[in-house]
Amino acid sequence: MAKPLHHPRIEEIDLSAVLDALSDPLRRSIVRQLNAAKEMRCGSFNDMAAKSNLTYHYAKLREAGLTHTRIEGSYRYVSLRLDELEQRFPGLLKAVLASPERE
Repeated sequence: MAKPLHHPRIEEIDLSAVLDALSDPLRRSIVRQLNAAKEMRCGSFNDMAAKSNLTYHYAKLREAGLTHTRIEGSYRYVSLRLDELEQRFPGLLKAVLASPERE
């Protein structure tokens, strides 16, 4: 059985941690894709980077409070915490998602 993952409560989410997590282009790309799909299996991003590298980025996003990871059998599913982030930092994630992505 998988070890339970820590997800910060809404009042524990820190703006500097969120901004730090969003400062990485790969993590922003993951956030954009999650916004479009609502929930994705972690393996869906394997074409973006090595699995070990992605594991690090998933943890950074989760620990910052941006994502929620659900474990189902041997799979992990990731989703954005849109409603909670909108409540905590109104308009922040919408602004990030609306900004153009660099090439």
